[in-house]
Amino acid sequence: MTLAADTREAVRRHPFLYDALRARVVNYTAVARFLDVEGETDAVVAALRRFAEDLPDYERPGDSPPVSMRSGLGEGDPADAVLAVGDLALVPDGGSLTAITAGGEADAAGLRQVLGRLETAEVSVEAAAAGGGSLVVVVGRRDGADAVRAVEDALAA
Repeated sequence: MTLAADTREAVRRHPFLYDALRARVVNYTAVARFLDVEGETDAVVAALRRFAEDLPDYERPGDSPPVSMRSGLGEGDPADAVLAVGDLALVPDGGSLTAITAGGEADAAGLRQVLGRLETAEVSVEAAAAGGGSLVVVVGRRDGADAVRAVEDALAA
C-alpha cells in the first residue's frame, strides 16, 4: 500500500478522527503523530490534508427525534422483547434495566453518536440497536436519567 492508502486506512480505524477531518477541526500534525503510519510526519500530514479534501462535509443532525425511557426491563421471552440481540431478549417488567428509545429518523449513524456520548458521560450500555428509523440503548436503572440527557444531547448536536 501507499502512504496515502495507509493513512486513510488508519483514519478509518478511528471514527472520531474521520468525523473530525470531515468537520475540519483537527490539528493535522497531532493526528499524524497519533496514527500508527510508517513515514515522515510531514508526509502523513500531507496525506491527511488530501484525504480530508475528498471527504464530504460533516453535517450536524437535523431535528432531534423524540426520546423516551422505559424502566424495569429484564431477560425474558423473545416474543415479548423490547430488544433482542442474539440469545438476549429484554422484556418489560422483568428486571432492573432501562431502555432509552429514540424514534423518528434515528439510524445507525445516530446510534454511533449516542454510544460515543454515553461513553463520555460514563454510562455503561448493556445493549443497543438501531433500525427502522428508531434506536434503543439499554442501561442500568440508576443511569436512566443521565442516559436520556446524553441521548437527547447526542441527537441534537
